[in-house]
Amino acid sequence: MEHIRNFCIIAHIDHGKSTLADRLLQQTNTISERELQAQTLDDMDLERERGITIKSHAIQMDYEQDGKKYTLNLIDTPGHVDFSYEVSRSIAACEGALLIVDAAQGIQAQTISNLYLALEHDLEIIPVLNKIDLPSANPEEVKDQIVDLIGCDRDDILIASGKTGFGVDTILEAIVARVPHPVGDPNAPLQALIFDSVFDSYRGINAFFKVVNGEIKKGDKVKFVNTGRTYDADEIGTLRLKHQPKSVVKTGDVGYIISGIKVAKEVKVGDTITTVNNPCEKAIQGFEDVKPMVFAGIYPVDTDEYEELRDAMEKLQLNDASLTFEPESSAALGFGFRCGFLGMLHMEIIQERLEREFNMTVITTVPNVSYHAYLVREPETKILINNPSDLPEATILERVEEPFIKAQIITKSDFVGAVMNLCIDKRGELKNQVYLTPERVELTFEIPLAEIVFDFYDKLKTISKGYASFDYHPMGYRESKLVKMDLLLNGDQVDALSALIHKDKAFDLGKRICLKLRELLPRQQFDIAIQAAIGAKIIARETVKALRKDVTAKCYGGDISRKRKLLEKQKAGKKRMRQIGNVEVPQNAFMAVLKLDD
Repeated sequence: MEHIRNFCIIAHIDHGKSTLADRLLQQTNTISERELQAQTLDDMDLERERGITIKSHAIQMDYEQDGKKYTLNLIDTPGHVDFSYEVSRSIAACEGALLIVDAAQGIQAQTISNLYLALEHDLEIIPVLNKIDLPSANPEEVKDQIVDLIGCDRDDILIASGKTGFGVDTILEAIVARVPHPVGDPNAPLQALIFDSVFDSYRGINAFFKVVNGEIKKGDKVKFVNTGRTYDADEIGTLRLKHQPKSVVKTGDVGYIISGIKVAKEVKVGDTITTVNNPCEKAIQGFEDVKPMVFAGIYPVDTDEYEELRDAMEKLQLNDASLTFEPESSAALGFGFRCGFLGMLHMEIIQERLEREFNMTVITTVPNVSYHAYLVREPETKILINNPSDLPEATILERVEEPFIKAQIITKSDFVGAVMNLCIDKRGELKNQVYLTPERVELTFEIPLAEIVFDFYDKLKTISKGYASFDYHPMGYRESKLVKMDLLLNGDQVDALSALIHKDKAFDLGKRICLKLRELLPRQQFDIAIQAAIGAKIIARETVKALRKDVTAKCYGGDISRKRKLLEKQKAGKKRMRQIGNVEVPQNAFMAVLKLDD
């Protein structure tokens, strides 16, 4: 155990984690030059296309120093706020963390957020200044920021370049010297923490674990404590670039288990593995349950594919434990699922993965958040409102509470005014303003979560020329003046487009949605009335005009009454058609509500 080091790499998005991980793999000869490609550990097509890490990836390296052989288990983590749950799981399997800071951009919001996560788990932090070779690098100033943040000595900060490989050897030496080895009792009953899992269509579910106490041997009869199921350990091993089977995985090490599990529900991330013959007394404290921030409905385009969509969601949940879902039905879209996501990017990625990995074409409804409603008759009873259509009638409703968040925005001092205007426009309240350096300001706001669900992050990046970084924490619920706005097409309510919004913004938003839908709905043989309504009151209306068939073309010359007769006949036909005609709402109309300003 003295020769094992478990560590993860944490940083803000785009600070060079995955590139530095490549250099570590190269330096320790874990992968050959032939196997190496840029961001080797990002093995999903989506990750390569977008240049972001979506999944944490564990890999084992061998390293020799002063004649001693060490085993280093590295976990590369995502940097985007929407995937912070991946980071918290990775941290639970480690004793140390490399905190990577970009020498040109300095400390950003997610750097601070991930650092606090690591400190809560008492990890040893090794600060690394990356991208030192950039012409715009400002190492001395960024070192001051790191010293202020962590309180370490300036000499403790390592300098490196993931691109050129400069400083990688000193990082490896620092990992061996500074990161503590795992602590556990090799003779105690087996206790192993599952921190990730993945579905393999040939071999069932692979669970990745860290052995805290005891050891696990091939062929052992093992039990998953939370679910109470027992299995045979058909294959165990360590995580190299490809799985490497072993006969035993000992205390402190990270490995995988394949036991022919086919049902996704039987594996829970955060569960404890123990042996049936010598079980442990209690389970390891896993991670807290994930708190979804954004809710949206996902429905199959073809209603017959409902069961296939359920299978796909369960398999995806194995790989991404921060996805939560439950069945729901909609009058407009049939049967589907109400899903909880950690943010808009997370929602986009899930939708894309469903289409690519499982060939499911889905419709996603307008995202919203959960509210609490209280009735006049029972003011103490709280009703959870996940869908605007569940909101009780205004006559029996006493009050509605919406979730608020504490938002921390770090930006350049030039953009403070624009950022403040944006937050106040989103019903935010400025709570604090701290100048970290003369150039960088940290603003703290309290904002309703519903206001940042749509396009807040995109707008923030736009007004700050990409410099502002954003992080948030839930604060609980507060009372608000909220109303339910329905959208009607020819008098029929489209429940997938209903939304709970603040009373003061209802008229403006209703008008803009109607205008947007008028552009997007295809024209029919009859007029389509698009209306936004609050209760029985119509607050906005637009009309998609009918396609006009030239019925009078054959009437050349002659009396006007012949033309009039034909036009009256067509008018009656259009009226009847409107009563029985259905309006097809295209998928882009559901998502258009998010991009009203485009």
